[in-house]
Amino acid sequence: MEESFPFKYSLLEYLFTLLGLFFFLADIALDIRTVVNFYQDGAYVYMTVMIVLLLGSSVLLQVFSWLWYSDFLETKLETKVEETKLQLETKVEEFANRNKLIKPLHFFQLGVYLRYAGVVEVSSILCFKKPNRFTEGVAVLMNQDLQMLRFFEAFSKSAPKLILTMCKMLQSGEPELITGLNSFSSAVSIAFTVALYHRSMRSYLQEKHKISWISTGVYFLWNLLLIIPRVTALALFCSVLPCYIIAHFLSLWMLLVLGVWSQKTDHMERPGWEWLFRATIGLIWYFSWFNVSTGSMKRKTVLYNAVMGLDTMILLGFWCWKVFEFTGCWSSSNPYVVIPPLLGLHVAGILVEIIYYKWFHPNCDEQKISKPSKHQKNRHHRKYYRMNAMQPVSENRAPAQPEPEPVTGGLKRGMNMAANFYY
Repeated sequence: MEESFPFKYSLLEYLFTLLGLFFFLADIALDIRTVVNFYQDGAYVYMTVMIVLLLGSSVLLQVFSWLWYSDFLETKLETKVEETKLQLETKVEEFANRNKLIKPLHFFQLGVYLRYAGVVEVSSILCFKKPNRFTEGVAVLMNQDLQMLRFFEAFSKSAPKLILTMCKMLQSGEPELITGLNSFSSAVSIAFTVALYHRSMRSYLQEKHKISWISTGVYFLWNLLLIIPRVTALALFCSVLPCYIIAHFLSLWMLLVLGVWSQKTDHMERPGWEWLFRATIGLIWYFSWFNVSTGSMKRKTVLYNAVMGLDTMILLGFWCWKVFEFTGCWSSSNPYVVIPPLLGLHVAGILVEIIYYKWFHPNCDEQKISKPSKHQKNRHHRKYYRMNAMQPVSENRAPAQPEPEPVTGGLKRGMNMAANFYY
């Protein structure tokens, strides 16, 4: 069974996991500091919005984490033959499960820490003991779930928080260099999180199709170049029309969710869970592109960039209108100085995106990532996929006929996301 896990988990990935934990804890400390600063400045509205954002993002992450844990636990209970159980639990997770602590930990917003503890534990085993393919596969699957949660966090908390802080800076009329640098570093952090998720999906590619660090760097660059003008336009609009930003978000977000629904996504185990996933992807699309289905990548990307580019121009247009209407109130933000660089960054981001998909994107096909067969999506198999689904399909041979023991929904989720991500 160990040989059937085709994943590799390197020391560099272990170091990135530890670094991610450090930044996760540091980000919490910075969030608390931001809330305290808003309170000390008497900006109680900003403080309230900030707290709502932090709590909302945390609840979203805990819900996804709990759903994935419950899916695994339910699969274990349904597996009647003891020898066919696939134990993906680490000792810390096994302790939490045995003492019925998994649900309370998620209720008290500590579920992500449990996942970090599990990933660090199994990664330490790989780094300091003789590794085996099975443990490597477990580490990769656990790390991918963790990276997906951090990916969701980047757009449910970090991006809205960046807009909020930039909006306050603009409304104060006294932009500071340190505040601008902090905003830029936040945008870099969001793009870096997206790039790490992009990197984590490479485990499902065959060795000859593995992506390079250059590919990840180009992916990071085009996301950064497009995220900066997007969040800046939203912050500028919010600074002059703060009451309308919620209406703008809800109207565009619902349209984006319908767009995700039209892609017929199938990443969660139940329809209700799938709608939560679609709503989250709609939130991500509000800021950045992320492919979640097969089909014409070119057509979907062009349509998305056209809609979001038009929306960004409308936001900047409303901002210019309010600035020219109240000349002198916003002298620190001259439209003739602000808009050309933003448009330049947006165009540069589109060009780098084209370069990425033209020369660096490993387009998915049946020979690179195997997708589960249709008979595995029936009612009996909908909670897991067979181990042979993990084996890449060779051009010269058919998939193996025997069906070994089942695995949990984490494999299905990762395979679907990778197949769509690299389509």
